[in-house]
Amino acid sequence: MTFDSTPSTTPVVARLIDAFRKLPGIGPKTAQRLTYYMIRMPRDEAEEISEALLAIKDRIVLCETCQNITEISPCDICSGSERDRTRICVVEEPLDALAIERTRVYKGLYHVLHGVISPVNGIGADDLKMKELIERLRDGEVTEIILATNPNLEGEATAMYLQRLITPLGVTVTRLARGLSSGADLEYADDTTLAHALQGRSEITSPDQP
Repeated sequence: MTFDSTPSTTPVVARLIDAFRKLPGIGPKTAQRLTYYMIRMPRDEAEEISEALLAIKDRIVLCETCQNITEISPCDICSGSERDRTRICVVEEPLDALAIERTRVYKGLYHVLHGVISPVNGIGADDLKMKELIERLRDGEVTEIILATNPNLEGEATAMYLQRLITPLGVTVTRLARGLSSGADLEYADDTTLAHALQGRSEITSPDQP
C-alpha cells in the first residue's frame, strides 16, 4: 500500500517516501524528512548515493565459506593466513561479525546464519545457513564453535538447535558469557562488553548431560 503523505505530493515524491518506508526503523515522518532532504540535496550528492546503492547490488556477494557479505569470495577473513582456523564464531547477521571484529580480541573465523529460527515469522532451520556451517566441520580442523546469537528468545532457541547438531560431531560448543543484556542485539553492544563476553564464554552441554 502506498503512503499518501500530503494531498500535494507528486507521484515521484510519494514513490521515494514509500521506498524509504521499506527500510527498517523508518516510519512515515522520517521517510518524509529523508525525501525532502534529498529534494534539496545537490545533484552530485544524490548521484553519489544512487551509484553507491547500485554498486552494492552489483558487487556484493556472499563469501563461499563463511556466508558473510564481501566483494571477493572467499572474504579477507576466511583467506587470512593469520586467523585461527580451529575456531568459528557463529553470528546472526554480518553486522554482528563486524561488532566482534571491533573488539580486536577474537582472531578466529566466522559463520553468518543470516537470521534466526523464528516460527512466528515462518523462518526455519532450512532458511538459514546451517547446512553450510555443518559442512565446514567435516574435515576435523575446527575444534570449537562459539555461538554468538543474540541473547533473546529466538537467539537462544537457535543456539540450542545448533548445539544439538554440532555436539555429535565431536566439536566443542561454547556460548558467549552473560555480560550481554538479555534481549539485546549484539551489533549494539559496546566493545568492552563484547570482549568480556568472548573471553568468559562457557561450554554448552546437552540437558541430559551432568
